[in-house]
Amino acid sequence: MTVLLHISDPHFGTEQAAVADALLRLAYDQKPQAAILSGDITQRARVREFAAARRFIDTLALPTLCLPGNHDVPLFDLWSRLRRPYARYRAAFGGPFEDRIEALIETDDLLAIGVNTTRWWRHKDGEVSDAQIEAVSRRLRRASAGQLRIVVTHQPVHVTKQRDEKNRLHHHEPAIRAWSAAGADLILGGHIHLPYFRSLRAHYLDLPREVWAIQAGTALSNRVRFEAPNSVNVIRYDAGVNTGCIVERWDFKQAEHRFVLNESLEALLDR
Repeated sequence: MTVLLHISDPHFGTEQAAVADALLRLAYDQKPQAAILSGDITQRARVREFAAARRFIDTLALPTLCLPGNHDVPLFDLWSRLRRPYARYRAAFGGPFEDRIEALIETDDLLAIGVNTTRWWRHKDGEVSDAQIEAVSRRLRRASAGQLRIVVTHQPVHVTKQRDEKNRLHHHEPAIRAWSAAGADLILGGHIHLPYFRSLRAHYLDLPREVWAIQAGTALSNRVRFEAPNSVNVIRYDAGVNTGCIVERWDFKQAEHRFVLNESLEALLDR
């Protein structure tokens, strides 16, 4: 059984110590093999915020796929935003590219591909380019039959509320269609601090195969939406029974000082 911990939007600089401690306890209890951190790691891309995030990930002690979010590019330091927008991110989390940071975790049972959807010239919006769509598609097509195939973006490819439409990833539809054809099972995201799980084939009826949009809330920040508390996702996949995976939403309960299971979905996979 492969277990993944999906964390998004911790916004270090606004993190809550009690929630961070509870998340570490959840990881200890659930024993994931890897973590996925889908952006907005910091609040304002400050060096001390990246340092705090790095300490947390080191304490988590898991292989972690990390992506930058729009908050991880300096906003008020215009020289850094224009000339070295990812320098602070790279100093903390690495990444081979200055303007297009891809990330990868691969095991016998898992292929997770991260795509940098931030752009220094955009404030909040994200986009995915034709070149990125094709690069991810090529990698997906090389996946083995037993692997759970995940693509990770920061901005969502699907939204459930009209007011979030403006936050949807630019070029999301060609990306969904291409990645579905190439074999993607799940597309993970964050950005809007609202957790939900949705079938994309329910909205794009002619998709070649089923793909699920899996959104995480904010893991640690005090910047929660009124609809959802701090939350993370746990994904469970058994390659021996690879017709589905279990996606769980875990919410932080203030009164209990811990994360508790809120809902669970069996995401059926096309195999």
